[in-house]
Amino acid sequence: MNVFVGLALVLVGVVGSLVVVIQDPLRQALTVSLFGILLGIVFFAVQAPDVALSEIVVGAVALPLMILLALAKLRGGVR
Repeated sequence: MNVFVGLALVLVGVVGSLVVVIQDPLRQALTVSLFGILLGIVFFAVQAPDVALSEIVVGAVALPLMILLALAKLRGGVR
């Protein structure tokens, strides 16, 4: 189990760095969603299922959705 947690933490670090490096806001929103899913997996692996579910809902669904809606509004797609 410690190997799984270590691998998950390494993936969180890599994807978190990708979120910062990516310049395109659309791709960045999708990467933020992946980051939220990976954080949820880490929380679940360290025996915090309630925090994991909250992180998946907020970090993988709500935040990227709000970013995508803001991008659509800025580009003139949503009125």
